[in-house]
Amino acid sequence: MVEQASAPPFRFVSCHGMQQMLGRVARDELELQQHLEEVQIESIHHHTHAYFLRHHYLAGAYPNDFATWAAIQVRDRVLGERLAIVDPFDFTDLENLRTALIATIDDHLTHIPIVPRVVYGEPFHFMTTTLVEIPTGVNVRSLAAFRDQLASMEVAAVYYHLFEARRRGHQSFDDWFEALGETALAEQVRRMHPYTSDLEGLRARLLQLSDAAMASDRPEGHADGD
Repeated sequence: MVEQASAPPFRFVSCHGMQQMLGRVARDELELQQHLEEVQIESIHHHTHAYFLRHHYLAGAYPNDFATWAAIQVRDRVLGERLAIVDPFDFTDLENLRTALIATIDDHLTHIPIVPRVVYGEPFHFMTTTLVEIPTGVNVRSLAAFRDQLASMEVAAVYYHLFEARRRGHQSFDDWFEALGETALAEQVRRMHPYTSDLEGLRARLLQLSDAAMASDRPEGHADGD
């Protein structure tokens, strides 16, 4: 599809997360559940969505802090796996995500005789992240320029525009593609599932989709270098 001349430039924004401990500590799974019921909602975001900003390369099969702690520190792989499949991107409201996490732990505890606790591992420390936006000064107006800049852009910018931009009233990748007239590309990006990859994997997928969109936009019979 031909790009729209009136489309606004895409302004790459990066970010940095400033972490703060809340003084809430869980040493067993019941304490984890109890703190989850009371902790400020920003802490739920920190330990689920913001996990991706702190882990550019996804480690293991437990892509959130609650699942990782249960599996690695408590050595309760059953709960770790159950918490890992609670997909934060299935929830538009963080309070509903909180409810799902609590219900998962509660159901697990009702089916075992004792409450698993840390013996040799580390307790769980509840934290929050304050996200600081960092303008990169990089503005692009075409899909080709976007693709070139994305390839070398710091990976925190990928996090910002996939995870944070829309809820902060800024440009997301898919909204900008839509403005360019790249509606098929926009829809493909909306269907991307962040929870199944890491930031580098998401960047690679965005590059792949951009390349495919540019190839389909070329007139039939045209090849690079013609």
